[in-house]
Amino acid sequence: MSRLRIRHETLYVYDRPVGFGAWRLLMRPLDSHAIRMVEGSLAFEPYGATRWSYDAYGNSICWFTPAEPSDRLRVVSQLVIDRYPASLKMQNPQSDLPIVYEPADRVVLAPFIAPATADRDDPYLAWLRSQMGGPDEPALAFLQRLNQAIHAGFAYGERAEEGTQGPAETVARGQGTCRDFAWLMIESLRRLGFAARFATGYVYSPATAGAIRGAGATHAWCEVFLPGLGWIEFDPTNGLAESPDLIRIATTRTPAEAAPMTGVALDSVGSVLTVTVDVELVDIQAAA
Repeated sequence: MSRLRIRHETLYVYDRPVGFGAWRLLMRPLDSHAIRMVEGSLAFEPYGATRWSYDAYGNSICWFTPAEPSDRLRVVSQLVIDRYPASLKMQNPQSDLPIVYEPADRVVLAPFIAPATADRDDPYLAWLRSQMGGPDEPALAFLQRLNQAIHAGFAYGERAEEGTQGPAETVARGQGTCRDFAWLMIESLRRLGFAARFATGYVYSPATAGAIRGAGATHAWCEVFLPGLGWIEFDPTNGLAESPDLIRIATTRTPAEAAPMTGVALDSVGSVLTVTVDVELVDIQAAA
């Protein structure tokens, strides 16, 4: 078990005071056997009203409405969590290819099996076919191999633009961000009959921080459901699988639903906006 402190600050700065509607914050993890939240707080500038709810996926949502106009909107999330290491030492014949889900599971998993994009690009489909192995390859081995293929075969680079590349665009460009690689793996697996979903949170590895892509920022990866094993984490950006370095905040069907902070600024037409996001992760035990 490791104990981590996470500080996530988002700052919007406008060139004049603006009003605000409600803002949706996705910054609080749900307790599980892998993550236990010890402490959690949110601070706001300007002050305002908050309420909590769950979205359709069961993620914890904070709705925040600033009480007055301001030329800035600052949200600081601070968490202390216990992260329990996971293991990929799994042997289960139900996880062999082809994947066949139980009828009851398939009803729940159906939205995560159906592709969300309409890419029919020949180079993309040719790339996907090239990743297929032999008929006797276990599903878990295939997933690990695909995870490594995306990690090794594509160039990583941060991108300031919002949004996520479609699978065909990522294959055509040969590069992308963590969310692009996660989405490529998710949509590719859905086309092969797997249930896959988008995971967002943080990645931290004190031993190899310099080698981890996306460390010290929000991060994205893929989760795949295997019969008898449940949801398994794969991070194609770093080639990780079921790693204790992955700190999940939420899971969704698409990347667009996983934004940490979205909302409305009123009367902001013509205003110049500057956005700064800073994430700090500290291993409390190592720092002690």
